[in-house]
Amino acid sequence: MAVLSQTSEYALQAVTALAKRAAEGPTEVGVLAATLRVPKNYLSKILSQLSRAGVLTSIRGRNGGFSLARPAGDITLYQVVEPFERFEATRRCLLGQASCSERSACTAHATWSAIGDSIIRFLRRTTLAELATRQPSRPQKARRPTRSARRLADSPP
Repeated sequence: MAVLSQTSEYALQAVTALAKRAAEGPTEVGVLAATLRVPKNYLSKILSQLSRAGVLTSIRGRNGGFSLARPAGDITLYQVVEPFERFEATRRCLLGQASCSERSACTAHATWSAIGDSIIRFLRRTTLAELATRQPSRPQKARRPTRSARRLADSPP
């Protein structure tokens, strides 16, 4: 299930990469696009929008490129995706009702609203620095059941 648009995902990937290489100075769009395997023209538009939103700064010319406008710890994930998502304006009913609110709620409204609120809370509370410094989580291997657990499973009820 996609929670964010492809544009927002690219925006998060780009600003995370910029946060990781902040000490190196501005990064050219072409370098970033190649690193992320994202179409250069599309990424350029995303980065320009983030510059207008005050998340990034851009420097033209030789040795130019994009960099974070503020320290990564001062930029929330919400600030990165908000120019592309407009969460409050686009929330839709899970069941497709034209009108779904506290007054005329569908059967999924309470749970679906809570999930949406939880996502927005995560995006507002999580900074770019947290995302840039986290190590990727690795799925845990399924552990083999112990011998006693296998015996118990094989025994008749």
